[in-house]
This record gives sequence, structure tokens and C-alpha cells, in this order.
Amino acid sequence: MEERLKKLEKLKESGINPYPYKFERTHTFTEIRNDFEGLSQSEEVIMSSGRILAVRGHGKTIFATLADESNKMQIYLRQDKIGEKFGLFNLFDIGDFIGVKGKLFKTKTGEITVLVEDFTMLSKALRPLPEKWHGLKDVEVRYRKRYLDLIANLEVREIFKKRTRLIASIRNFLDKKGFIEMETPILQPIYGGGAARPFETYYNALEQDMFLRIADELYLKRLIVGGYEKVYEVCRDFRNEGIDRFHNPEFTMIELYQAFTDYEGIMELVESLLEFLLKNIISSMLLKFNNKEIEFKKPFKKIKYVDTLNDKLGFDILTAKDDDINKACEDCGIDYKKLYRGMKIDKLFSEYVQKNIIEPTFVIDYPKIMSPFAKVHRHDERLVERFELFMFGIEIANAFSELNDPLEQRKRFEAQLVQKEEGIGEIDEDFIEALEYGMPPTGGLGIGIDRLCMVLLDQPSIRDVILFPQLRKLQDA
Repeated sequence: MEERLKKLEKLKESGINPYPYKFERTHTFTEIRNDFEGLSQSEEVIMSSGRILAVRGHGKTIFATLADESNKMQIYLRQDKIGEKFGLFNLFDIGDFIGVKGKLFKTKTGEITVLVEDFTMLSKALRPLPEKWHGLKDVEVRYRKRYLDLIANLEVREIFKKRTRLIASIRNFLDKKGFIEMETPILQPIYGGGAARPFETYYNALEQDMFLRIADELYLKRLIVGGYEKVYEVCRDFRNEGIDRFHNPEFTMIELYQAFTDYEGIMELVESLLEFLLKNIISSMLLKFNNKEIEFKKPFKKIKYVDTLNDKLGFDILTAKDDDINKACEDCGIDYKKLYRGMKIDKLFSEYVQKNIIEPTFVIDYPKIMSPFAKVHRHDERLVERFELFMFGIEIANAFSELNDPLEQRKRFEAQLVQKEEGIGEIDEDFIEALEYGMPPTGGLGIGIDRLCMVLLDQPSIRDVILFPQLRKLQDA
């Protein structure tokens, strides 16, 4: 840094502003590469810019490699072409942003190159890039200083471009299906729509405790009550719980609700949505993740939650005694002592069934005790009409035939309170009142965008698809 600060002062002494306000770029590096023949034959003077990645000096000539957002370009400086200003390039370092003006040619090795007629400093980098920055592999550095990761690894930059395109594609798909994107409160007086520990805060103006939402469900359903028939929200949700490969306390969801359909209709919607995303994001119906490959074919496989788990356990989880379920948890190392019955069952399912589901599979018809917002199954009152979509052992989507009976909803809330399930601190009376005005039959869906990105982009950890994951402070790490 000391050497760079000295160079900064010399630039200023030479009358050069090391941080100018703008640069009139005529072409990006990708545009240059795509139209090299036309630009070189016309001898058009181009103006382009980027970050210096490498410099190779040869006396009175210098080659340098620059990078802009999406491509790289070689530049060539000759003292006899530039004149006295040529010496000022010694004040430029790797990491600096530079603007160049010149014509195009190809070297003997066929490399497209800008023959520089003039150059200007656009931003002096005071810190050198990390040693071996071009091969930056340290996961801690990559997550903590994502900007260095993006400089060093162009493939990482491409992952986050694809993430953005994926979310845009979801919106495009739903908009064409007649859905309307809505916004619901992030700060909520009662957190609901899931079972999770919330982040708490205080609303000074209202003088009351508030919570960051754990889900959008109850507010989007209020919109169905209000007369909208197809609504969705791409939302940030917050759950004050653990961090691991598949979980991050701040995460992105897409939640949608469609009136006059059920979970069967939502299954068809999910199949079509994933087919659309594969075609638009990875341009293939073959999907690779974690060294496994699957082919997407509609309709997806369906298995029943209870029947499949019963086959693995050797007893019926719906009628089993608590001791039998506890013993099954002990046998596979599940710490069950602080879990209520439904959570124990779900842990057993994860251990015995979920991790072995590789191809896209709808797991359907869950125990009623596990799903307070799903409608009772039309053929078995012990179950609810719910499905989750799994692939590669990962839960991707969760959907219900939504409960719209306000009397039954109150009973479910009260049952949760008795069980002291995390995530339900009090009954949302306003939501129940909304249901009392009438909500039509409705299918609902939630998809975790971060996990979906992991799978579609073949990334090993949820942190690899979140630009700025939260980490412990360095002194606490």
C-alpha cells in the first residue's frame, strides 16, 4: 500500500486525477470480440476500459491484460505511439482501472489486441490483490470478501448472473400465468406461516415488539380473501436458527397462492415451472449436482409420506406409541428429547427416506400433526393434502391444499400452542377473522430460491449462491 500511495501522489503531481468522474466507453470487450472483423477493417478508434489483471513489459513496449464485467482484452502500448505519457504507465498497478483509446489488430498468435493511442487512470487501487488472487480458493476469504471472489473467479460472477436470471425467469413464468406480484410486511406483530424461531426487534414509532417475518403465507392468503385469485411474492424471510450447508437464517423464497385449485393443480404448476427454468437457465433437461445426474421428465414420480416411512421403520407412525418413535430416533442418532411428535416423525423421514431421493419426486399426503395450514385429506382425516418436492436428497418446494375453514384453523393453532411448537407464540386472531369472511379453495406453494440455485447451478453450499452470507466477526471466529 505504501508504494501505491506514493504512485498516487506522483499521478496527482503529474496533473492526473486518479479518480475521474466518467469515461466515454464506446465498446465493451465482448462487443469488440464479437465485431472484431468489422472494427479492425474500418480502423475505427475504440474507447474501452477495465481492471488491469496482468502487465508484461518489454523496454519500450508493454502488453497488459484488462477485464471488464464479462470478458478480457489485451492492450499493447508502444513508446513511439504514445510519446512522453508512456512513462506514466509505470504508476499503474495490477488492480487499477484504466481507460484506453486505440485501434484493433491481432498479434502473431491471433490474440485480439488494442493498439493504445492514449490511456487514462479511472481508479487507483490502493490495496494489492491477494497473493495468487487469480486462483483464490480460500473459502473464508471468498465468503467474507465476496468482491475479491468476483474479481478472481469469473465463473462465480457467472453463477450470480444466472441466479438473477433464474429469479427473473420465475417472475416471467408466473406473470404469463396471470399471477400478480405483491408486497407484504417484513416487520410483523405476530410471526406465522411456519414453525421457526424469529428475529426480534422494536418498533419505536408504534412502541411495540415486532418480528422479522419467517414466511409470507398469512398475508398472501389475506389477499386471496380480499379477492385476488393468483398472487406471489419473491421475498426475503428470516429464521433465527442454525447455519449449515442447506440453511441460512436470511433466505429468499417464492411463495404463491392460486384460488380454486388444490395441491394436485400446484404439482402441475411446479413441473411446468421447473421445465421452464431448465430450458432457460441451463438449456438442458439433464441436471448435474454433486456428481449425480438426473433427467427431468413429466410427470414427476410420486410417493406417499406415511407409507414410504412405515416401510422403512416397520411400524405405522400414525398409530405408534411415543416410545416406539423415540426408540427409532435413538437408533439413528436423533436427539429427540426437545422435539414434539411431528418433528420426530419428520426427522425420521429425513434420515430414512429423504436423503435417498435423487430424481425429482413429489412426496405427498403428510400426517395432519405436521401441517397446521393444510386441508385435511379428502380420503383420510389423519392426513393432510400436502406435498414436498425433493431431488438429490434436498427439499426444493412445499405446497398445500390450503386450509380455509376458520374453525378448524383455530383448533390447529390451539393444538400447536399446547404442543409448544417453536414458531407459534400466539394465535393470529386477525388472520382467523380474515378467513371468517371466506377464502375460496386455494393451492399454495413455497420454493426456496437459494436451494433451487444450488441444485440448478451445481453449487455445494447455500453460501455459494448467496452473495454476502453472514459470518462471525473475525475476532469471534
